[in-house]
Order: sequence, then structure tokens, then C-alpha cells
Amino acid sequence: MALKLKTVSSTYGLKVYTDSGAYFGEVEEAIIQDNRIIGWRVKAGPSSNLSKMISGARGAIIQHSLVRAIEDIFIISSVVSAPSEGEEKTE
Repeated sequence: MALKLKTVSSTYGLKVYTDSGAYFGEVEEAIIQDNRIIGWRVKAGPSSNLSKMISGARGAIIQHSLVRAIEDIFIISSVVSAPSEGEEKTE
């Protein structure tokens, strides 16, 4: 199996989904430190899971360790989820 390489700039604008299939947002930029990607800034869309979780959110930073796959879309681990209708958020 050959290793596929992508440029960071080719990931900008890709749609981000959780591994459970929920739309999360779009990749806005990579956060690089010491020549390594440490995170991704994801822009929230009006119908994104991110907008539902945090009302009025413009975006979020996702740790690179939560990224499961990058191809035509981003797939991230769904470690954070929005409460269901009628369910209270616990802290």
C-alpha cells in the first residue's frame, strides 16, 4: 500500500464529519508548531453539529490527535457530542 501525501493547503475547505457521521464544519486552517500539525481550525456552518453544540459559535480548534482520516473529507473522533432534544448538558 502506497503512502498518500496531501499538502496542507489542499485540505482547506474540506468538510469535517465525526466518526458517527455528524457534520461538524469546514477546515479553515492548520495550526503548525515546530514543523508539526498540532491542530485544525474548523469553521462552523449553520447546519453543523458545532453550531448546535455551541450556539453562535463561529468555529473551533480540533486537536490533530482527534483526526481519524483525511481524504475528500475530514473524519474526526466524536468525543464531544451535543445533547439530544430535551436532554440537559452535564458538566
